Amino acid sequence: MRRNLLGAATALLAVLACTGPTSPVSANPADAPYDVLVFAKTAGFRHDSIPHGIQAIRDLGAANNFTVTATEDAAAFTAGDLGRYEAVIFLSTTGDVLDAAQQAAFERYIAAGRGFVGVHAAADTEYDWPFYGDLVGGYFAAHPAVQQADIRVEDRGHAATGDLPRTWTRTDEWYDYRTNPRPSARVLANLDESSYSGGGMGTDHPIAWCKSFGGGRSFYTGLGHTQATYAEAGFRAHLLGGIRYAAGRSQADCRPETGYTTLYNGSTAGWSQAGPGSFTDSDATLTSVGGMGLFWYGQRQYTSYSLKLDWRMAGDDNSGVFVGFPASSDPWSAVDNGYEIQIDPTDADDRTTGAIYGFKSADLAARDAALNRAGEWNTYEILVEGQRLRVYLNGVLVNDFTNTDPARDLGGHIGIQNHGTGDDVSFRNRRPQEV
Repeated sequence: MRRNLLGAATALLAVLACTGPTSPVSANPADAPYDVLVFAKTAGFRHDSIPHGIQAIRDLGAANNFTVTATEDAAAFTAGDLGRYEAVIFLSTTGDVLDAAQQAAFERYIAAGRGFVGVHAAADTEYDWPFYGDLVGGYFAAHPAVQQADIRVEDRGHAATGDLPRTWTRTDEWYDYRTNPRPSARVLANLDESSYSGGGMGTDHPIAWCKSFGGGRSFYTGLGHTQATYAEAGFRAHLLGGIRYAAGRSQADCRPETGYTTLYNGSTAGWSQAGPGSFTDSDATLTSVGGMGLFWYGQRQYTSYSLKLDWRMAGDDNSGVFVGFPASSDPWSAVDNGYEIQIDPTDADDRTTGAIYGFKSADLAARDAALNRAGEWNTYEILVEGQRLRVYLNGVLVNDFTNTDPARDLGGHIGIQNHGTGDDVSFRNRRPQEV
């Protein structure tokens, strides 16, 4: 959309009015029904919290449209039996719990695209099975006494952590792990070892993470030792998000991530509002108010880079991420000179979520499969390399666009749009990395 070609009035209508809806946002908040298996066999230490964990998962299932089968019988690990479940939860299992045939059946289950959830002592299980160690992401090493500690929630775009505060203070048994899972997993939360006694991993102590693995999905949380844990609303929300991710009911970018610099995670230093409207700033979350305006970062321009950020629509809403525009107090400068990666799944194909607005539609099938519904967080990676722009939605490539307009350049500033009254979109954790 360019004003010098289409005229100011046409451009204004194109940006401010969302016309031609093609795929309405689902009004049904419930997941499609699914089934999970809770496996709680122990061949070592047995946690007295296991019955409480099973009941908590049954409660979550009753409220969230999934059925729960609980067993300690490893004979359930056959192709036929496992095929009934979208996810298998290892609930504080310990020791060697599966024989070779059962292990092979579980490996095939994961390769078929199904999910694994590991809770607490699931990391104290099957030390001689390399597949399992890689699937979990880390083996248990040691722990101090049960005590209170601060958890730093570093990825709040995942269903398991999206409703948690940046600092989550609670009591549990805090595991150290033999290796750090960060190189192979997306770390969702880590422990602040200065907040408790006896931690042994140092300044980077992951305690919850997710990963794509061997065709399937893996989520692990080190929380879950005490009986009281399973009555906590925050932990139940954390566990539910991990189950939904593993079962394919919530999408997330679980690729490992290192080297990014935070541009916003509670501080708006360097950011400016261009045009009308504003953003509220609460709990390291920016939410659009009024408009049409642009909140943009003026401290520097970017050329070849990866920009990641988390966003959430409240309902049928509209916003976008702008890249490649010059410094200006006029939000139309970004429209006329930059490119918008759209956020609005109900608009026309070339101006829907994942589209380069007015220039190239997203791959709609890939977009639909990767998109979380309104009310849930999504993650964009916007990868700019020269004049090539790729858009990843929750880790899935949904657009690959090359700028051929000599009047435009993908190098420039970055910003987020506040589209107008009633278009309520929130943003978190904006972070770039030079490439």
